[in-house]
Amino acid sequence: MKGMCRIVATVVVIGVSPAAHSAEVGLGDFAARTELLPIQTLTLTDQQFLTGDANAKPTTITGQLRIAQGKGRLPVVVLQHGSGGFAPNIEYWSRELNAAGISTFALDGFSARGLTEVNSNQALLGRLNFILDIYRSLDVLAAHPRVDPQRIALMGFSRGGQATLYASLKRFQRMWNKSGVEFVAYVPFYPDCMTTFVDDTDIEKRPVRIFGGTPDDYNPLSRCKPYVERLKAAGHDVEVTEYPNASHAFDNPLGAQPAAVFPTYESARNCRIEEGPGGVLVNLETRQPFSYKDACVAHGPHLGHDPVATEAATTAVKSFLRTAFKLD
Repeated sequence: MKGMCRIVATVVVIGVSPAAHSAEVGLGDFAARTELLPIQTLTLTDQQFLTGDANAKPTTITGQLRIAQGKGRLPVVVLQHGSGGFAPNIEYWSRELNAAGISTFALDGFSARGLTEVNSNQALLGRLNFILDIYRSLDVLAAHPRVDPQRIALMGFSRGGQATLYASLKRFQRMWNKSGVEFVAYVPFYPDCMTTFVDDTDIEKRPVRIFGGTPDDYNPLSRCKPYVERLKAAGHDVEVTEYPNASHAFDNPLGAQPAAVFPTYESARNCRIEEGPGGVLVNLETRQPFSYKDACVAHGPHLGHDPVATEAATTAVKSFLRTAFKLD
């Protein structure tokens, strides 16, 4: 009898009511359905991308479509990860946007290419591959019965933020985007702005919202501001939101607090790179083709989570997307 009493007591202690469990996990941010969809793309060099050379390795990557709770065709945000791969911030933003009634399509640009991260060796993959992957994702989304092709936005982080920022170039769209679909908005987080491309102020007439932190020493926000001013001078709707204490990858909920140094990580923060003739990226200091072995390439940036900046950015992004998607 004593043994039986102990067993019953244990069950009572660990039992949790369904209502309490539902409140704890927050069912509002669960996707109604998740699908893993193949995307036919290419693995190419930056020079091939810049010259429109499609003679490159065919590659099939995967996108994770999380369909938000709702009916019919829903708005979607394409999420592009950075040099660290499918990091926790992708899960964070997927849940936050799903809870707001917005589906997400998170692209995995690494696994199919045999990569897990490129932080310590950025030369493992051309930086502009992600732009092609992003365009090819539009082919998939445009054909999906639960996606509103007129309400697709793009959001990316670090290397993926760079891809998000420059995916807006009309020149790149003409060369590589065959989907017939245009993004309604571009949301780059802490992008790499160290490269100047040909005709890079001729972008789609869509709003661009850049988010970053003042102390970011991986992709300094200060390097984006001259480009932003050139875009504004060309009549484009571009805004920068800057957080005074936010380091790189500040929206990663599992990031270090305070931000930690990553000694092997490569950063082009001190480089000035420009697209030259024939799609060659040139180091303006040496006037030679840029390489990650160049003296301007630095190491040891700080990465870490900033809860205050994350909360503020989440509120700002949701508000912006509600307007862009006409959800209000």
